[in-house]
Amino acid sequence: MESYTWGHIHKYPKQTKRLLGIDYQQLEQLIAFGKLLHQENKEKIEKTKIRINQPGSGTYSKLSEEEQIVLMLVYLRHNISFQILGLLFQVSESTAHNIFSYWQKLFEGELPPSLLEQVKKFQEEEEIIQEQLTDYELIVDSSEQPIERPSDCQEQKKYYSGKQQRHTLKNQFIVLPKAQDIIDVVIGKPGPMSDIKICRQTLSKFDVQQTFSGDKAYIGETQIKTPYKKPKKGELTESQKKENKALSSNRIFVEHLIRVVKVFKVVQERFRLQKSRYKSVLLTVCGLVRLRIGSLILRIIESEKSGEVIDVKMSHSFISKLDFVSLNPD
Repeated sequence: MESYTWGHIHKYPKQTKRLLGIDYQQLEQLIAFGKLLHQENKEKIEKTKIRINQPGSGTYSKLSEEEQIVLMLVYLRHNISFQILGLLFQVSESTAHNIFSYWQKLFEGELPPSLLEQVKKFQEEEEIIQEQLTDYELIVDSSEQPIERPSDCQEQKKYYSGKQQRHTLKNQFIVLPKAQDIIDVVIGKPGPMSDIKICRQTLSKFDVQQTFSGDKAYIGETQIKTPYKKPKKGELTESQKKENKALSSNRIFVEHLIRVVKVFKVVQERFRLQKSRYKSVLLTVCGLVRLRIGSLILRIIESEKSGEVIDVKMSHSFISKLDFVSLNPD
């Protein structure tokens, strides 16, 4: 029996983006990709499994693969409890949790959360992209997310953010101008850690000539262009105010992208899952955001005879800005 949520999406495809965070076409691509990953995973498990029963025996899931993927997206988008999620899809609370965990971990390893992560396996392409990125002034910023209060006293001190006045984890985003793509993301640093310290730990990923723009939290790092700070008992000149305004106008796009990431409320609200799962969940969300904004491209390959999906090719939008053919065999 088809779940109400899945039936509603079919009936009103234009509401898919509001409900799941990605539009209907992107959902179809994600489902096709997920099915292939699921089939590969089943074949891998089958090779190592010691069988007692015949293949095909055992219980069957009440939900189709499509409905299971939608269940995962509903949780990421709305951050509801697994009890409510189970009621929506007419399964038990534990089943809803197991389905979410399976598909989230499956996609986390396959949806690249950043451009640098996507090209990491192709060293030559990675080097060319790092060189091409020096033509851009990348934008860097971070955000904090509240977590459950740790029970251990020392853990509380480690994660307590005086700025937020609560226990938090901090994430750093480095993006292209106008937020065309997520170039790099750092996830799950303790809330009290300074923005500039996190950034300095990641500069080795970039060319030494790479420039960035950031807010006043990054003052002191030579590679990062920052606004002028108002002198004590003094005023900024008109020229300095004008430059600060221009810098803010360019930097605002990273705030827009962070807002898109927080469309998935599992990133916006207090994180209620185990802290050990934080990085995995956030990486999955970043991959979905790249799919949403069109920087991560999934191309469906169908069989000419049967029309069935036989493969899904993955690429990135930054390749159109380069003067070479992608070295990625896909």
